[in-house]
Amino acid sequence: MKKNVIVSLADANYFPLLEELINSVKRFEESKNVAICILDAGLTKEQKERLSNKVDEIKSAEWDIEVPGYKVKDKEWLKSQVSRAFLPKYFPNYEKYLWIDCDAWVNDWNCVKLYFKACENGKLGITQSIGPGYKITSKVNWIFGKLAIIKSQNFKHAVKSNIGYDKARKLAFAPHINIGVFSLEKNSKGWNSWQNNLSTTLKAGNIFGSEGLAINMSVYIDDLETEFLPLNCNWIASNLLPKYDEQQQTFVEPYLPNHTLGIMHLAGGIWKDGKDMRTDKSVEIQIQTLDNKKIIKSLRYNN
Repeated sequence: MKKNVIVSLADANYFPLLEELINSVKRFEESKNVAICILDAGLTKEQKERLSNKVDEIKSAEWDIEVPGYKVKDKEWLKSQVSRAFLPKYFPNYEKYLWIDCDAWVNDWNCVKLYFKACENGKLGITQSIGPGYKITSKVNWIFGKLAIIKSQNFKHAVKSNIGYDKARKLAFAPHINIGVFSLEKNSKGWNSWQNNLSTTLKAGNIFGSEGLAINMSVYIDDLETEFLPLNCNWIASNLLPKYDEQQQTFVEPYLPNHTLGIMHLAGGIWKDGKDMRTDKSVEIQIQTLDNKKIIKSLRYNN
């Protein structure tokens, strides 16, 4: 019986990315001891049949918290903003859960081991969106050169969700936590905290981003015990491009000591000539190698 599980979600449009994520996991020998479960938010019958021999379970995502129909019409993929906070309900037979967005893929198995280790004793295992090379962490609008209107991601979402200015201020300059990759144990109190905050954020705010705001509230307001993992465990390439180690044939952090990337995450998209690498695999961009050469390469998983 497998105790640990990796979970993701996709609709038909993101199926190629989901399949690449699964392939990136299964190439590691250690993956034989980890289950892979998928939440279906609009996959076709043929796509699910194609996955059936690769994964352990596929279940249809639901609206686990009721949201207005007009907000989600024809946007089944938005269920990811809710259902990921209820993973033990969908897949109850596991002890530790590692969620990975389908627009991410595993480059180094050590990162997977870190996430499963990080969530022990009820802690949340997650990565903050801040690290060496990040030049801007919050945006402000300056008035008369002295006064500032805060435009940080946390603060903007918090105000729109009507959670109150006291809570919003606590989140204003806290390093944003990206919910695209996280780990939690089945019996962690984190699930309940997250679900309660999510119920609040969904009432007034946008559906998209609500689950991220809710987990930031759990960490920075509810003081959910958290194991903050290194940036390479959830490398958001749109924030900072990696470098490529040609000798080891792997992506690495752009600054010394150039740690190998654990999970490559294409959140926000990698754009070139109006095309997004997530939806067009032919898109390639210029990145540097460790030898300071410039090469043209895709950041998507390649078998």
